[in-house]
Amino acid sequence: MRHPSFVASRLMLSLAVATAVLPCGGCKPKDPPPPPALEVVVAPVVQKDVPIVSEWVGTLDGSVNADIRPKVEGYLLRELYKEGQFVKSGDPLFQIDARQFQAALEQAQGALGQAEAQLSKAAKDVERFRPLAAERAVSQQELDNAVSAERNAQAARASAQAAVDQAALSLAWSKISSPIAGIVGIAKSQVGDLVNPQTVMTTVSTVDPIRVTYGISEREYMRFAEQINRSNYATTRRGPLLDLILDDGTVFPEKGQAVLVDREVDPKTGTMTIRGFFPNPRNILRPGQYAKVRAVLSVKSGALLVPQRAVMELQGGYRVGIVGADGKAEIRAVEPGERTADLWVIDKGLKPGENVIVTGLQYVRPGMPVSAR
Repeated sequence: MRHPSFVASRLMLSLAVATAVLPCGGCKPKDPPPPPALEVVVAPVVQKDVPIVSEWVGTLDGSVNADIRPKVEGYLLRELYKEGQFVKSGDPLFQIDARQFQAALEQAQGALGQAEAQLSKAAKDVERFRPLAAERAVSQQELDNAVSAERNAQAARASAQAAVDQAALSLAWSKISSPIAGIVGIAKSQVGDLVNPQTVMTTVSTVDPIRVTYGISEREYMRFAEQINRSNYATTRRGPLLDLILDDGTVFPEKGQAVLVDREVDPKTGTMTIRGFFPNPRNILRPGQYAKVRAVLSVKSGALLVPQRAVMELQGGYRVGIVGADGKAEIRAVEPGERTADLWVIDKGLKPGENVIVTGLQYVRPGMPVSAR
């Protein structure tokens, strides 16, 4: 049997442990600390005049493209030019076998000599018969016949002269020359081919200036119809200046100009064709290239600009995040306008000087405290 004092001490220890474990009825739990503010990058809304730039895809072509066809039929003897090089107007390109044309010229010249001889005899007959007819030594009928023969001889001589001229032209056409200055293409006819006026032997293109063709939408046309339809728009070359962005992203150093507007909107594409010209002094641009055509069509005064990455598209609408003066985020709907470089014009929804969230917008909720930098 245990001593009573030992039992009492064990009872007091148990009560002390139980008292320590039981919660304090008058104590309240502490609130958790607030989460740290989300760090975001912001940019101010900038207000300034902005040039409104439009871009289209254009196709380059020679300002003049001449298909080289022979005017006579014959066998091709020689190619007289270097393919892909610049040629001047009148430079020889091909030589057709000219022997048949030389023979035809000599034959025509012989016929001309015969006609001239007949004309000379007929003229002398008339000269001799006139005084005899006046003295009634010959009949008037004989004089009339002599005059008629002289006129026939004159007509025969004119016809023979025309045949000589035609034969001389055919002989000259056996050497085919470039009608324009420009870049000459690869020959499509080879030495030994029988060519005729339907044969395209090569093509020469004038590339300085070079022509660019592009299409504007019907909406763009209606926006600038008054400017396009002013009198002498095409002939005075007062169209907008053009920039050409090449396939490698570089901007062609020469400025171009729009000079011609087509008469109709293409019902298949809904676009209207515009043609412009670019100086091309070093022949760098070539027909068939594709390039972007850029033009400043107007200037928007006092436009509000934000970085494009600050604008979020959601369910067909556009929103931006704004950091207010109290350090809390606000999500606001906006109406964007034109884009220029990496900025976006905002037509409605923002004020100058407000700070828009550029990065971290996907984590922001309305009213959330943020740390802006």
